[in-house]
This record gives sequence, C-alpha cells and structure tokens, in this order.
Amino acid sequence: MTDSADGDSGPGRPTGRVDGERVYSGRRIHVDVDRVRFPDGSIGRLELIRHPGAAAVVALDLPEPPGEAAGTPPLEPVVTLVRQYRYAAGGFIWEVPAGNLEPGELPEACALRELEEEAGLRAGHLERLASVRTTPGFTDEVIHLFAAWELEAGETSHEASEFMDVHRLPLARTIEMIDAGEISDGKTICALTLAARWVDRRVDRRMDRIGASGV
Repeated sequence: MTDSADGDSGPGRPTGRVDGERVYSGRRIHVDVDRVRFPDGSIGRLELIRHPGAAAVVALDLPEPPGEAAGTPPLEPVVTLVRQYRYAAGGFIWEVPAGNLEPGELPEACALRELEEEAGLRAGHLERLASVRTTPGFTDEVIHLFAAWELEAGETSHEASEFMDVHRLPLARTIEMIDAGEISDGKTICALTLAARWVDRRVDRRMDRIGASGV
C-alpha cells in the first residue's frame, strides 16, 4: 500500500524505514507495520515479521580415507535428519536439526546446541555453508546453514511442543528425496544440497593431495 503525497517522500531521499508501530509481540516473532520509503521516493506501509534468526546443521558421518588396498571404496556419507511434527505443514516433515537464535547467541553456538538437543549429537567440527533469507517479502529471518562432522553421542532435550524422530540416511538418498518431493522444507533442501556440494569438494581436494603426493 502506497501513501499519498508526504513530506517524507520524494526522490533522492534514502530508502528504508521511516517510522512504524509494533502490532504484535509473541514468544518467537514480532509483527511490525512500517512506513517505508521506496526507491522512487514514494512512501508506503508494509507488514513485516521480525525474527531473531536461526541456525540449521547438516550432521555428516563422512567417508574414511580409502584404505591402502587397491580398489577399496570409501564409505558413503550419511546424514542425520529429524522427522518432526509441524502444525503449519499439516503433519510430520523431514528436516535438518535447526532452531532459533537465543538473545546474544552466535549462529555457530546455536547450530551446535540444536544438533545435540534435537538429534543427540555433538560435533568436533563445524563449517558454515551459507546464510539464507527465507522469505524476504515479509520477514527479516535469516537462517545460517552449517555442516558438522566428527560426531559423537550427546543427549537430546526436546521442548514439550516438539515431537520428532531421529533418522540416519545416506546423503545421496536425501538428494533423491528432494527430487521426489519427499523433502519439502526450504532450509533442509538448501542445507542438504549445499552439503552434497561441500562433500564433493572435500573429496576432490583429497584426491588432488593424493595425486600430488604420487600415491
């Protein structure tokens, strides 16, 4: 919605928020109605969901380096997913472990915390894959995606409203599930696709080192 002529409008002024009001404050999100200056100088009102941000993590059991015996294949990468009840989705869906950032919490710390709370795993290594804006048309939410490996058992800690089962699946199988529409969660599709590329690059670097050493 665009307002009529306004003293704040006009070309040459910086774009962005002019003013606004908070119309709802919840446990996870807030909703603002802001007056915004657009690139052409006009002023309009936009509804915006304010979100604290989140982290999601692909937990990877990675292949061991090939054995000394010729032709010994590496093991297949395996990922840990949760199948979680989501009211908004109308039932259970496949997801990577994920959750909202606590106040002052770094995305890396959030990813490690959610990995243990949801999947019961601790990670020895963590690497950022990407940060994605989920739906910039109406929310400022950013989800930070990570790969985690060198896993060991931890302890789950689910909230009363969380209902989920933990599953281990070959990474290649999860890509097939994306193609087949079995995985529909946006952050999970992004995270698994990026993780598959990350694993491929890791294998390529390993093979380059082997070639350089003459082994």
